[in-house]
Amino acid sequence: MVFKRRDRRSPVQIASEFVYPRGGWTRAFHYVKHRVRRLPDSPERIARGIGAGVFAAFTPFYGLHFVVAAVCARLINGNILAALSGTFFGNPLTYVPIGVVCLQTGHFLLGTEFQEGDTQGLMGKFANALRDLKDNLIAMFTDRVADWHGLGIFYREVFYPYLIGGILPGLLAAAICYYLSLPLIRTYQQRRRDKIKAKFDEIKRLAETKAAVPVSNALGSAKSSERESGDV
Repeated sequence: MVFKRRDRRSPVQIASEFVYPRGGWTRAFHYVKHRVRRLPDSPERIARGIGAGVFAAFTPFYGLHFVVAAVCARLINGNILAALSGTFFGNPLTYVPIGVVCLQTGHFLLGTEFQEGDTQGLMGKFANALRDLKDNLIAMFTDRVADWHGLGIFYREVFYPYLIGGILPGLLAAAICYYLSLPLIRTYQQRRRDKIKAKFDEIKRLAETKAAVPVSNALGSAKSSERESGDV
């Protein structure tokens, strides 16, 4: 297939490159930056798409951030490809601070308590929720009794506070990224248009110069022939 990798990666390599990409996060950031700046769309739509992607990074729908970003970009008439690139804001280096901010904000808005141990036990609650899903799926086809205790704790203490608490920080981060990226994209696109215009002007000038050379040669030969005929 044309779009398949030649060097197939193992699951361990895929997981390691998700945590630390090949070439480092700096190279990955510059790659995303250049891809966003070269999008063929207006600066406003691209900036709105970036804001939608950043907002999606503050939602608890891990694994579905691309879908959330695309839907948000569609709702605000933003560039969908820019929104997908904007989800890069959420990465293994920022997931922990984003999660802490969202959980703290969510518990504050809901009037519940946020304990520091909640972040330490987050993976345990997530694992219990996944275990409940697996066991209850098996219970549908066996005589095992379904138990939603772990999933209920995860929903009440993690998912719902995260969902509510991620709205305000997500909107704030999205607005900041929108207003920061908009002038940068405008400047880059204008500079790129100027370079393309200068290149075409240079090509046009060279073409006119080449076209003028045969004309001048023809005029010179005509004048020399007239002088020769006059001498005769």
